[in-house]
Amino acid sequence: MVGELPALRKAVYIAASHTSNWDGFWLIIAKIILRADARFLAKHTLFWWPLGPILTALGAIPVERGRSRSTVRQIVDRFSNDDDLLLALAPEGTRGWQPHWRSGFYRIASAADVPIVLAFIDYSKKEMGIGITLQPGGDIKRDMVRIRQFYSQFEPRHRHLQGPMILPPGDTTTAH
Repeated sequence: MVGELPALRKAVYIAASHTSNWDGFWLIIAKIILRADARFLAKHTLFWWPLGPILTALGAIPVERGRSRSTVRQIVDRFSNDDDLLLALAPEGTRGWQPHWRSGFYRIASAADVPIVLAFIDYSKKEMGIGITLQPGGDIKRDMVRIRQFYSQFEPRHRHLQGPMILPPGDTTTAH
C-alpha cells in the first residue's frame, strides 16, 4: 500500500485502471486494510444469493447499467443526504476495453461539490494506493489532463484492455 487516505468525510474515489476481476478484489482488500468505509457500485446482476449479501456488507450499491443519468442523480442525492460518503468508482464502467471513460465520476463529484481522490493499482510494481486529491474545477478537459497524467505512470493488469482515459467525443460535462 502506498499513500494515505485523506481525512475526508465525502469524496469520489477513482479506482483505475479496471482491466481485470482481480482489480476489484485487490481494491476491496485495500478498503479493508485501510479501514475505509468506502462504497462502490456493482452491476445489479451480481446481487444473487449468497453473493448479494456479501457485496452489500462490503459496501456495494447495486446499479442497473443502462440508466447512467438516473444513477448520477441518485448518487448525488445520497451525497446530499448522508453525512459521510466515500464512493469508489471505476471510470471505465467495465473490465473490457472501452473507447473512453464514462463521465459519471466527474458529474457526481461536481454536482455533489466533493473532491475526487485518485486511487490506483500498479501491477508492474505490485503496488496499490492513494494518490492526489483534486476538487473538480468545472473545466473537465483541464481536470482530465491532470487525471490522465497521474494514471499514465501505472501499469494495469491487462494493458491491451486499458482505454485512452478520455471522455466521449463532444462530452462537455458540467455540474448539472
